[in-house]
Amino acid sequence: MRYSKEHKARTRERIVDEASRRFRRDGIGATGLQTLMKALGLTHGGFYAHFKSKDDLVETALQHAVQERNDAVDEYMASDEPLQTLIAQYLSAAHRKHAEQGCPLPTMAAELGQRGEPSATTDQLVKTRLEQIAAGLGGDDADERSVLVLAAMVGALQLSRSVKSKRLSDRFLKTTGQLLDEMVEH
Repeated sequence: MRYSKEHKARTRERIVDEASRRFRRDGIGATGLQTLMKALGLTHGGFYAHFKSKDDLVETALQHAVQERNDAVDEYMASDEPLQTLIAQYLSAAHRKHAEQGCPLPTMAAELGQRGEPSATTDQLVKTRLEQIAAGLGGDDADERSVLVLAAMVGALQLSRSVKSKRLSDRFLKTTGQLLDEMVEH
């Protein structure tokens, strides 16, 4: 049975959306194509009607996640205290808990680097965030400090998700947030 172009496009969108959430929550390697497709009520073989390979899906899902997060970050950056809002949202318990809705960097960056060919989408995401952070920081050394802010946020969130102790997890978020806020205020 042949499906309409609209049906195929909607199915592709469902696959990308689900893969984007699972890659951010579970990681790329832990997300199998068969499990992904089964969760959507689709067959493993049907995957190849939409994507050339898992790598193709990874790149598409990463682009989807970046666009989703860009919309949220644009809102933060439009607030009265843009950088403080971004830091507070990034280093929140909600962001820690809901990796599937958050920034793809803490979950996916290490895996993408290990694959031997980092993603151009990751480069663009990092570049955009650094520019946004630098604009919020201002000053002659804003570009250098933006690297520290982004690295601290991603690292703190990644570490907070990786420890069993809730107290230690909270400490990564709280301490990093406080120190970054102090840096932003000066």
